[in-house]
Amino acid sequence: MKLAEIPREKKISKADFIEKYYRPQKPVVIEELIEDWPAYKKWDLDYIKEIAGEKEVPLYDDRPISSKYKFNEPHLKMKMADYIDLLRSKPTKYRIFLYHLMKEVPALQKDFFYPKIGLNFIKQLPMLFFGGENSTVFMHYDIDFANIFHFHFHGKKECILFAPSQTRFLYKVPHALISRQDINFNSPDYNKFPALKMAEGYITELKHGEALYMPEGYWHQMTYLTPGFSMSLRAAPRTLTNLSKAVYNLAFMRYFDNYMRKLRGQKWIDYKNEQAIVKTHKKNKIKV
Repeated sequence: MKLAEIPREKKISKADFIEKYYRPQKPVVIEELIEDWPAYKKWDLDYIKEIAGEKEVPLYDDRPISSKYKFNEPHLKMKMADYIDLLRSKPTKYRIFLYHLMKEVPALQKDFFYPKIGLNFIKQLPMLFFGGENSTVFMHYDIDFANIFHFHFHGKKECILFAPSQTRFLYKVPHALISRQDINFNSPDYNKFPALKMAEGYITELKHGEALYMPEGYWHQMTYLTPGFSMSLRAAPRTLTNLSKAVYNLAFMRYFDNYMRKLRGQKWIDYKNEQAIVKTHKKNKIKV
C-alpha cells in the first residue's frame, strides 16, 4: 500500500507541535516526550506482573465480530500474572483493551503526568492496552473522535494510520467504526478490495517510551511486533462537526447497532460486511 513514514521529532516545543501537527491535523512520533515519567523507567511486563499479577483481566483475540458475543464481551479471562506468562512463552492473539487497570491498581496513577504539549487532555483515568507477539488491533477509528497521544512500553509495535479523508477507500462497515476485518493491510488482496490501491496512509514502528500523536478521526491498526503494552491520553475534538459525530456515535449509533444485532443476529453482521464492499465500489465507481 501507499504508506509514508510518520514524521518523527526527538523533542518538540508546545508552539511547534501546535503549528506543525495539531492545527493541520497531521500525525507525528515524539521520541523523548515522557522521559521524566516514572513509567519511562519502571513500566515493563515484569513490573506489571509484580504490581497487578492477581487481577483478573478480560482478553480478546482477532476472531471476526459475530452475533455470538455482545459488544466488547471478552473471549476469555485470566489473572494478569498468567497472561504475562503467556505473552512471554509464545506468540498469542490475546489482547487486553478497554480495561481500567489504573483504577484497579491506583499505584500506577503516580507513574505518569499529562504532557504540556498544548492539548486540553480529558482528565479521566487512561486505559492500558496489552498484546502478544503478532497480535493485531483491526483497522478502526475511535468512537469519540478524540485527539490521541498513544504511548508504548516494552518492545515494539507497528502502527498504520489513515486520515479521515481516506475513508472512502477503506471499506468502512456501515453503522460501525471499523473496516472489513478480512482485509490484511500489510498485504491487501487488491482483486477483492481494489479501492485500497487508491488509499494513502502512514506507517511507523513505536519503541519503548515513544509517543504517537493521532489526530481526531484517524483510522489506525496496531500490530504488536513483540509482547508489550500501551497507554492513550485523549483530548476532545476541535471542531463542532467532529464533536457532533462523536455525540451521534455515543448516543445513537452504537445502541442502534446493538439493537440490530439482537434483532437480526448474524444476518445483520453479514449484511453490513456486504454493504461495505457495495458502497465503497459505488462511491469510487469501481466495477467488479
